Amino acid sequence: MTAPALPLLPGETRLLHGQGEQRALGTVFAQALPAGAVLFLEGELGAGKTTLTGGLVAALGFGDAVTSPTYALIHAYPAAAGRVLHVDAYRVRDVAELYEMDLEELILGSRLTVIEWGEGLYGDYPGAPILLLEHVAGEPEVRRVTRLR
Repeated sequence: MTAPALPLLPGETRLLHGQGEQRALGTVFAQALPAGAVLFLEGELGAGKTTLTGGLVAALGFGDAVTSPTYALIHAYPAAAGRVLHVDAYRVRDVAELYEMDLEELILGSRLTVIEWGEGLYGDYPGAPILLLEHVAGEPEVRRVTRLR
């Protein structure tokens, strides 16, 4: 059985109305991304990166809350389908810091890795999709998500 195609093509944009739709998109991505995949999430603070990640992680069988790893840098969730790695590189000045934390080995042992603010890692994972989440002016509950790659 093959995984479904990713729900957004490169360059495609979709509006998400509320956290439920953000989590639902995460669920669809979890079903479509192959084992071992890396997914990059970009966007300003509060744009919904961690909410979308919560949908991904829940779809893979982790029932507890998902929080941003801003200060820890890396959270590992023991989901039923395999470990999900959640990385937040916002405070990282040099990606070498993440590799010193064994990022490469952690990714290799994970079902899925979600990296927020990971621009410095794009070249290391050239096939990984990149999603940009943005606030929509005048619509506090709406987010625009665009697949950049």
